[in-house]
Amino acid sequence: MRLEILNSGYRPGTKLLFSTIKLFSRQSVPDAAKLVFYRPDFYGARAKAFTHEAMRGPSAWSVGDRELMAAYVSKVNESAFCIGAHTATASQAYDDRPRVAAVLTDLDSAPIEEPLRATLRMLGKLTLEGEVGAEDMREVLAAGATPDQVRDALAVCAAFNITDRLADAFGFEVLSPEGFEAGAKYLLKRGYK
Repeated sequence: MRLEILNSGYRPGTKLLFSTIKLFSRQSVPDAAKLVFYRPDFYGARAKAFTHEAMRGPSAWSVGDRELMAAYVSKVNESAFCIGAHTATASQAYDDRPRVAAVLTDLDSAPIEEPLRATLRMLGKLTLEGEVGAEDMREVLAAGATPDQVRDALAVCAAFNITDRLADAFGFEVLSPEGFEAGAKYLLKRGYK
């Protein structure tokens, strides 16, 4: 059920900003952006800072890797908006749509490096079961991921387990392919600020 607050719960300055964005981009402002502008003191400012650090902060994982993690966690959560948004962003970041599609179709046979495959597997388990153990971490490390990469991947997982649930709770509108592509360009240029 879509909550009306995403359509009408904004101050005049924010409404003007949304109109300006739509005028120049020819795309409606995605609900994910609308949500962070609704009560920014309570959720938006903190969520943007945390997500930006997880997705664009210093990391041995590339931007494409982290966007793929976001898409994968969103797939496990079955969050249609976030799957579309982060599949498009990962595809643009890698400049390799088939690679991203392969991961989301069958992780075990996808043409990716083993540290990333093991990390995605662990993130999927954490998302589904709500916990992972020492053996799960040993498997990721044995596949070649570093402890810092594990920490960074867990931050991506946390950000998108929250975002996926909010997207579904607020009934985020699924964009057109053109809308997802435009959003991906924005995310790759500006990040999550």
